[in-house]
Order: sequence, then structure tokens, then C-alpha cells
Amino acid sequence: MPEQMLWGVDSASRVGNDLYQCVVRNFGNPAYWGRYLATVPNAADGLTRAEASFLHRNGVKILPIYSKFTQAVGYGQGRIAARNSMYYAQLLGIPKGTMLFANIEKRFQVDEAWIRGWVDAVDQGGYRPGIYCDPSQPAFSRAYCLAQEKSEKVRTRTVLWSQEPTPGPSSPRQAPAYSPVRPPCPAQVWAWQYGENARECPVDTNLMNRRLFQWLW
Repeated sequence: MPEQMLWGVDSASRVGNDLYQCVVRNFGNPAYWGRYLATVPNAADGLTRAEASFLHRNGVKILPIYSKFTQAVGYGQGRIAARNSMYYAQLLGIPKGTMLFANIEKRFQVDEAWIRGWVDAVDQGGYRPGIYCDPSQPAFSRAYCLAQEKSEKVRTRTVLWSQEPTPGPSSPRQAPAYSPVRPPCPAQVWAWQYGENARECPVDTNLMNRRLFQWLW
């Protein structure tokens, strides 16, 4: 694993000692753990203060993800999603300056206006805008590239977390060379979910640039 990269995991399930020890035992010590800000029934458990304290006590930073939306269309809807994400972040005590990731799934409708709305509102709220995405999907890449043409904030302040390709989960020592799919335009792709649905524990494995790590919680 390159020196500038840090290894970690994300999960839809809450993190207690059993899940944490499963990851440590089977893979290694994660530098960060991606967790969802709000509960989405049948999809993700929302992060709790107790869980955050547990992770912090174990020296693990938290990568906050907001996924309580089903499409990413319209500037106003992007702003609403951003305001909701910050509401949950503030309930948890997540400080300003932390990166918040919008979870844009492969199947979602997405347009450039939503991306600009998300980025503008998160930035104005004092947090940092990130997007979890699949740049191999033409709909996302078209929307992102148009948004970054229209908005300097999208171009310079937004970080992408790419979910493709997925060679498979691994320990940090066996992690692949950093090669996430990127949009065909300027983009700060600073995280990569390279392994999904590990057999040993219900987590995904990731690599992250150290520049992004400083903005986790």
C-alpha cells in the first residue's frame, strides 16, 4: 500500500466490539470507519454518539455518509439533502470542517444542479462536501463534469469517493495499487471503495488519500 494511502472500512451496521474485533482479527486495524448519519430502514443503521465514542476510543476516525434520499435531481433538492445531512451531523456533535459524503448510488437519477446544490449548501454550512459515487456510470460522470464546469466550488472543494472497480476486500498489506475509476474531467478522487461485502465481516474495504483523512471526524 502506498505511503500516502490509508486503509479503512465502511459498514451499514452499527459498530460494537464484536464487529470491530472481527475486522481487526481478519483484516487489521482500520484508520477510519465509514458510517451513516441517519437510519434508512432495511438499508443502514444510523450512527449513534455511543458508537462514535467507541470508535474514537479505539483510535478510529469516522467518515460520515448521508444517504437519506433516493434521487439526486434539482438544485433545491441538493440543498435540502445538504441541510438534512448537517442537521444529523450537528446532533452527533460532528464539528464544522468535517467532510460529509452524499451517497449517490448507481441506480439514482442525478443531474448537475443537484451536485451544485449539495456542494453550495454544505460549503456554506461550514462543512466540506464529498460525494460517494460510481464514475463509470455515464449519468453521474456527465452530471459531475457539467457541475464542475459551472462551479468553482465543485471543481476545487469537492472530494469524490469512487466505488469502482471492486477487485475485492483485503487487508491493508494486500490492498491493490490505488486505481479508482474517475470522471473524464478534473476531479479530486481521494477515496476508493475497492472491496465490497467482505465474507468474514459485514464491511467494505477502502483506500484513502491522507489529504482527505485530516477532514474526517
